Amino acid sequence: MRKLSIAHESWPIAGSFTISRGSKTTAEVVVVTLEQGGVIGRGECVPYARYGESIESVMAAIESMRPDLEGGLDAEGLRSSMKAGAARNAIDCALWDLLAKRSGKRVFELAGLSEMKPLVTAYTLSLQSPEEMGAQAARYADRPLLKLKLGTADGDIARLQAVRRNAPNVRLIVDANEGWQPSQLPELFNACADLGVELIEQPLPAGKDEALADVERKVNVCADESVHGLDTIDGLVGKYDVVNIKLDKTGGLTEALLLADAAAAKGLGIMVGCMLGTSLAMAPAMIVAQRASVVDLDGPLLLARDRDPGITFRNSIMEPPPAELWG
Repeated sequence: MRKLSIAHESWPIAGSFTISRGSKTTAEVVVVTLEQGGVIGRGECVPYARYGESIESVMAAIESMRPDLEGGLDAEGLRSSMKAGAARNAIDCALWDLLAKRSGKRVFELAGLSEMKPLVTAYTLSLQSPEEMGAQAARYADRPLLKLKLGTADGDIARLQAVRRNAPNVRLIVDANEGWQPSQLPELFNACADLGVELIEQPLPAGKDEALADVERKVNVCADESVHGLDTIDGLVGKYDVVNIKLDKTGGLTEALLLADAAAAKGLGIMVGCMLGTSLAMAPAMIVAQRASVVDLDGPLLLARDRDPGITFRNSIMEPPPAELWG
């Protein structure tokens, strides 16, 4: 017999984190714990208001699954009985963790990998004025890959220029968070190309991104809010070059692995990203990220403190997660 526990945790951010939709000073997460025969599996999710989620709604959705989970529901059964989203993610990752610990194998082995390699993650610069983002870039110019939060198009080229002046040698990706307009794309795309940006995330709102099929680009465009689970992949072809797989969108590692296979089959590149959470949320995402061309799993680096034990970061290099943390 399994026992399910659900907890809401608040983790302080180092300063604040700002995107085009607003700012936050804490990472609000929900943790699922499944205990069976003295063995504990855990999973973490981040409810996201953009997708109609809240701490309360996610905890209620998890609670609704208590009879099935305590009765032995597995990951495949979960996938067929619960919609994708943060609640399913926390449960799914807890099931993987529990299975690994009960079997004596690591999750990467159960997922068909022979090893887990260290990864280079992007480091995110919060949306600020051009001057402030330039100062942020100078502070983190020793990191190999910076991700810029943009999305207020009138000042975004100035922000890009300020960052590039202050960090001339780093690789750059940008995330517009659905904040640009179709008429602005040619100018913004050309500026990104001129300033050496390697990837542009979600320039247009999800569901209103048809213009991407007709606009020329020298920089790959990545779907974020436009991609969730397997049922969204077909609509991306011809508009996007890359998909950003986040476990809180796919509803867990199980669907994320299937989505990575489907994206590759469609000729789409793979990025793996995260919401703002702790190492417990990053650990399962690292399984999918083993096959990604771009990794953005810097959540713990943006927090004032992380779990102990957590993932070891050496500058922007992530070491494989310890078994004591997850998997």
